[in-house]
Amino acid sequence: MNDKKTFYSNGKLLITGEYLVLDGARSLAIPTKFGQFLIVEEIENSNCIHWKSIDKEGTIWFEEQISFSSIIKNDAFEDATNLKNTLIEILHQAYLLQPNFIANSNGFSVETRLTFPRNWGLGSSSTLLNNISKWLQIDPFVLNRNTFGGSGYDIACANVDQSIIYQITDEKPLVELVSFNPSFKEHLFFVYLNQKQSSKEAISKYRNKQQIIAPFVHQINAITSHIIASKTLEEFASLLEKHEIILSNILETTTVKENLFPDFDGVIKSLGAWGGDFVLVVSKNNPTEYFVSKEYQTILSYQEMLM
Repeated sequence: MNDKKTFYSNGKLLITGEYLVLDGARSLAIPTKFGQFLIVEEIENSNCIHWKSIDKEGTIWFEEQISFSSIIKNDAFEDATNLKNTLIEILHQAYLLQPNFIANSNGFSVETRLTFPRNWGLGSSSTLLNNISKWLQIDPFVLNRNTFGGSGYDIACANVDQSIIYQITDEKPLVELVSFNPSFKEHLFFVYLNQKQSSKEAISKYRNKQQIIAPFVHQINAITSHIIASKTLEEFASLLEKHEIILSNILETTTVKENLFPDFDGVIKSLGAWGGDFVLVVSKNNPTEYFVSKEYQTILSYQEMLM
């Protein structure tokens, strides 16, 4: 019997280029201080994986026994939760990339542990995929493409400890490490909007609204470059506002500030799928009181959230 193996992957936030990253935009992404562990132990003569998922509070939120044969055949169980079937699909795709993990084993006990609340949208899926890829020594971008899809920027963040520019070129991910450590970071905050947004649904809506995207991609590329180089809070805030206007026009949707916080004295930018998860807030003064008064209780400083 082998010793336990532990793997860890970072969560993520996409600061620029949401949606347009799918069409080749250069996008600024930053790994979070929060992430997920995967702990694997071989067990004797079970021919299955005993899977247990534990949340930030230490509560088991998912527990299943999954047979090797179900993984090989990619079984879908009508009476099972979607989570079980999704996990079987992920493990099946991993098996196709690395069949030896079943062929050479008697069974596994697997435990996942999140260091952030599941509903935060910081990458519970991407950190899981990346950890499984580390365990089985397979390409996480390929596993992501064969399961959840999406741009893969979250997979890139899972593996690095600093900011990146992420871009898809010729259907391949390009990851460029950058130094993004703004001198004005004490004026940057992240506020959770109390609703988890489905990335798949959001991407589908974006695809349905597509016009001629190329000019917008060029505009976002310029904004991303200027944001990384920005020296003042005012310059940074102005660039975020321009970004919001571009996405608002593409998606034909009002910005989150217009929609929820029209009286806020500062700039608010959507991150990732519009309408859910976290927003980036630029404020000269600590905005906690304002957001709590609007019943948004989760406000994190830049340094609490990001690497």
